[in-house]
Amino acid sequence: MEEVVIVGAGPCGLSAAVELQRIGLEPLLIEKENVVHSIYLYPTYMQFFSTPELLEIGDYPFSTPNEKPFRLEALQYYRTIAARRELRVRAYHRVTEIKRGTDGASYELNVVDRSGSVTTVAARSVIVATGYFDHPNLLGIPGEELSKVSHYFREAHPYTGTRVTVIGGSNSAVDAALELQRAGAEVTVVYRGETYSPVIKPWVRPIFESMANKGRIQMRFRSQVVEIGPSTVTISSEGKQEVIGNDFVLALTGFRPDRSLLRSLGAAFQENDEVPIYNPETMETTVPGIYIAGVAASGRNANEVFIETGRLHGRWIAQHLASKKGLLVK
Repeated sequence: MEEVVIVGAGPCGLSAAVELQRIGLEPLLIEKENVVHSIYLYPTYMQFFSTPELLEIGDYPFSTPNEKPFRLEALQYYRTIAARRELRVRAYHRVTEIKRGTDGASYELNVVDRSGSVTTVAARSVIVATGYFDHPNLLGIPGEELSKVSHYFREAHPYTGTRVTVIGGSNSAVDAALELQRAGAEVTVVYRGETYSPVIKPWVRPIFESMANKGRIQMRFRSQVVEIGPSTVTISSEGKQEVIGNDFVLALTGFRPDRSLLRSLGAAFQENDEVPIYNPETMETTVPGIYIAGVAASGRNANEVFIETGRLHGRWIAQHLASKKGLLVK
């Protein structure tokens, strides 16, 4: 039986594993994709908002010549830590259910590998550190199921010479619009807000505003896409609708955490049924021995918890487990 199983090998899951090693435990990490898969899904040339110090885990320095690190640097940093610490990562295995063991004091995890084979892993404690990139916030409008629609943006090259509608006004939407414009796409940004979002990176906003003011990017405030057709989108703004030509839609409207594992255990949630109830000092849920880390502790808006805050969750969990088991924190 495993002492601790961590579901998810993102930055917060890796941080928890390193912290657990410091109290003498060797947790098993079960990851449905590859290490830090959520960062892998970020746009290819994305630059973080955070400084490298705020992305560090396990007191390992994040060395970079840049004031703000890039996605490729983060991928190398986190996978290097996983290798150096010899973390036990079982990649490409999906946890489909967590249930109480027959002894009433442990848990059983149903795990499916890439071939569909199912195994069971027993553990005394479980840390749910699942991300959110598999669950985009859907628009719920006609045409959203068309192949031209994506909730992810990787890079602009495939969109060269096409008409692209970007839905959203956050950093992901702004970064995508700028990259698309530089690659020669005809870009329209549709945003519900009255004006530019205050969360846009301060070094990016002036560039984006300049492109919009010059008409190189069409910016539609107080607007929303209400229908997507094979070669058009319908935009509603202040009671009026307009149909414009369109080849691709990037619905960059954010993501939400997956609650299925916690629900299967009977964990309690707040009244809005979105945020799990947990002890903020230990990260333990209402189910004894079940902890959460990273965006699993956030509500519908996954941006409530960043790497720079979620990376601390593992330390609190390790301290709690150490106190329960009489282990020494190194």
